[in-house]
Parts: sequence; structure tokens; C-alpha cells
Amino acid sequence: MAQADSRNEVAERIGYITRVQSFSACHRLHSPTLSDEVNKRIFGKCNNPNGHGHNYKVEVTVRGKIDRHTGMVMNITDLKQHIEEVIMVPLDHKNLDKDVPYFANVVSTTENVAVYIWDNMVKQLPANLLYEVKIHETDKNIVVYRGE
Repeated sequence: MAQADSRNEVAERIGYITRVQSFSACHRLHSPTLSDEVNKRIFGKCNNPNGHGHNYKVEVTVRGKIDRHTGMVMNITDLKQHIEEVIMVPLDHKNLDKDVPYFANVVSTTENVAVYIWDNMVKQLPANLLYEVKIHETDKNIVVYRGE
């Protein structure tokens, strides 16, 4: 039960909103700072010169005070639009390494995709609202990034 303040109002509550979005993209795990032999050893079949693809599922979570007038942490329609701009337009049906300038010199691991999404979402959202980016690369491989 929430504590009441001196005006008999319920104390501010914190809520979390998560929006899920899927996108498809291909990439090749390859570091230009490593030899071809080392890349093959580290990345295995994911270092295939022609790349490989994923159907990624991304969960973007925001955290904030639930506005007592609107009942929302933020308008989910706004969150949906930010996800469209940050994830779908630049990443969906793209070759991450060739179509996304960020990955020209950054290995397109799922960890780095999460960082990319975080860094661009944080520019779109009000300060301190973004809580977590979670990417399901496969049913068994999941990456979580919280801006740390």
C-alpha cells in the first residue's frame, strides 16, 4: 500500500513501460583490428564472409513517475514513434555492417546493437526515462543493456 503525504494524497508511484518491436537484419561478426584467422577462431560460423541474418526482438523499457493527471509514465504512442525512428528506419531489413555507419568500425555484435539503440533512444526521450534495452537475437541468446 502506498504511503500518503500530509495532504492525504498517494505518494508518487514509479512505473515501467516496455514496448516490443521486431526487426530483421544481417551482419558479419568481424573485427578489422584482428587477423582473418583470429576472427574465424573467435566468431566461428558468424564470421562467414557473406554474413548471416537474424529476426531480432527488441524490448525498450522506460521508467518514471506515473503522472497523476494522465496515469502514464509516458504516452505509449510517443514511445512507439521513437522506436520507429531509432530502430525500424535505420536497422530493419539492413546489412548492419554496410548500411549503418555506426557499424563501419564497430563489430555488430548484439551487445553493440543494444548500445547503438540505447545511445539513439536516449537522445529522443526525456532525460532519465530510458531504463533498459533488451534484444533477443535468438530464442536462446538475449542481451540486456542499461546504459552502464
